[in-house]
Amino acid sequence: MRIFSGIQPTGRKHLGNYIGAIRQYVEGQDRGDPAIYCVVDLHATSVTYDPTKLPGYVYDTTAMLLAAGLDPERCILFRQSDVREHSELTWLLASVTAYGDLQRMHQFKDKSARERELVRTSLFFYPVLQAADILLYKTDEVPVGDDQRQHLELAREIARRFNSTYAELLVEPAHRIPAVGARIMDLQDPAVKMSTSAGSDQGLVFVDDEPDAIRSKLKRAVTDPGRDVVRAEDKPGISNLIEILAVIRGEDPARVESDFRGKGYGDFKAAVGEEVVAYLAPIRERYGELRADEGGLEEVLAAGADRARELAEETMVDVRRAMGVGPPV
Repeated sequence: MRIFSGIQPTGRKHLGNYIGAIRQYVEGQDRGDPAIYCVVDLHATSVTYDPTKLPGYVYDTTAMLLAAGLDPERCILFRQSDVREHSELTWLLASVTAYGDLQRMHQFKDKSARERELVRTSLFFYPVLQAADILLYKTDEVPVGDDQRQHLELAREIARRFNSTYAELLVEPAHRIPAVGARIMDLQDPAVKMSTSAGSDQGLVFVDDEPDAIRSKLKRAVTDPGRDVVRAEDKPGISNLIEILAVIRGEDPARVESDFRGKGYGDFKAAVGEEVVAYLAPIRERYGELRADEGGLEEVLAAGADRARELAEETMVDVRRAMGVGPPV
């Protein structure tokens, strides 16, 4: 089974990134044949960004993935722009992508509303590039957070339309969304997902935050009316913290509720803070060591790109032939 997923190089990674995606990557590298993970720097250019900082963000993200447990000997880890077949397949898949489908993408509506100076065509086209990322490797499974469900369904639709139009070449991927922790919310606004692009610093727990900063952010996390530590629609703040602790402990959220019955919010938030600190400590320490060696990170990415390119070119030979593009092979 081939596993693929991509992650944005948007600077520091937070607890939502780790719980929703990165921990799935680590688990998948022993199930995938192969497991392929991509730092998607081309996607990062679809919104306002600083080109002088993007290369460093790629290294930040690569170091974080390695610190979390990705092993380049057990998976393929590379930078998206190093494999040009991603861009080529994006253009070719545009021939089987409905304009109306792109208009319905929720993330385009949300992100375009935040772009004050220029809404880029690349932001509108983002889901086609994402589909190309996945379909290029004939991916069977994509570990993603809940917010990517719509994009993955579009990738499946694009694969179906390509196969019915040209030839049965592309695989319709299935998503793998964790049952608990698929959508970690902002600590200060639990109605929205934890995100570096939309949240405040106090609403985000960064993986490389110092222990006291983590404790402080959890202590100040927005809670809800009442004192009971239980999940409920009118308790989004407490429900979010329950999910976080359930993931860290590897327990059912109901067990967390049982453990804190009658203890109140203060004790609960303090306990979550301590467990988040312990959970992230080894990753934070390893990250610091890895991030300092940019030459070593570049070697990992280059070696991964060589391996990814071999698989990508196999797909593109078939796609070009089926579409009548380029010289006959």
